[in-house]
Amino acid sequence: MKKFIVISGTMGVGKTTISKELLESLNNAIWLDGDWCWMMNPWVINEENIRMVENNIIYMLRNFLTNPNFGYVIFSWVLHREDILNSLLERMSDLEFQLVKVSLTCSEEVLRQRMELDNRTQEQITLSTNRLKLYENMDTVIIDTSETTIQDLIDRIKGIINNNK
Repeated sequence: MKKFIVISGTMGVGKTTISKELLESLNNAIWLDGDWCWMMNPWVINEENIRMVENNIIYMLRNFLTNPNFGYVIFSWVLHREDILNSLLERMSDLEFQLVKVSLTCSEEVLRQRMELDNRTQEQITLSTNRLKLYENMDTVIIDTSETTIQDLIDRIKGIINNNK
């Protein structure tokens, strides 16, 4: 059965890096980063744009999940509230897949360092560090990325995927 792997976490925690490496380590895999659907200028968060982004994400995920060429669908996004993911999943409840939910986290100090290296604004850093605590009680496998290698993280996530038979 197809595996739907959701990688969530606050900005700067390593979702893109991990998703990209995971994609390269799995055969017959595809990856959608929810942020790709928000790439607009100016970046405007309003009800119409939120609906559009969610509809685009659902459209793409449904196509990926129903395409027989893919055994793994990786979806990464901030997803700092479970109701956001649950709303997306509800709109795909007619599809068959095994869901694997992983939240990446790290220490506030490590997050600040990573975001400063990425030239993020102080506003982005503050927003992201404030969101860290929101992942502590998520109904996901929580993985701390603070002091581990990318390969160790990939191995751990692949272990989680393989145990969800």
